[in-house]
Amino acid sequence: MSQNAEVTEFLPVRTREEADDAVDRMMACQEAYGHCFWAVERKADGAFIGTCGIVPPRDPFTEYEIGWRLGRSVWGQGYAREGAEATLAWAWSHVPADTIIAVTVPGNTRSWGLMERLGMTRHADEDFDHPDLDEDDPLRPHIFYRIRRPAPAPRNPL
Repeated sequence: MSQNAEVTEFLPVRTREEADDAVDRMMACQEAYGHCFWAVERKADGAFIGTCGIVPPRDPFTEYEIGWRLGRSVWGQGYAREGAEATLAWAWSHVPADTIIAVTVPGNTRSWGLMERLGMTRHADEDFDHPDLDEDDPLRPHIFYRIRRPAPAPRNPL
């Protein structure tokens, strides 16, 4: 998945070693915080189809970040939205965050379109150049989205 040209169109391509390192970082994050970008399996057959989850604040961010990456063969089937909605519901119940962010590159219309369908709002004044990418890297410019914790439901006075 991390070397598929369509999946990595808006993400850096990872070698097998880099992908293994990313898995190790997520396992350490899960151990330390109880959440990470989790592996996503298809319910019908248990096949690994991608990742989706939430990570705690990390440089350069000061807020929790939601993210997803799915294999090309499952695009357009609702898995990203289902996973992201479940992640947000889980996060509002388990993490002490008033806001959650998501970032992508301007050309990744599928990703920022999902952010908007989730109720996230773009904050163009917080768009940034990714500090880990070279100045001439076309993936360096990033756009910034945020969602606020939903207000509690009104209590029934009866």
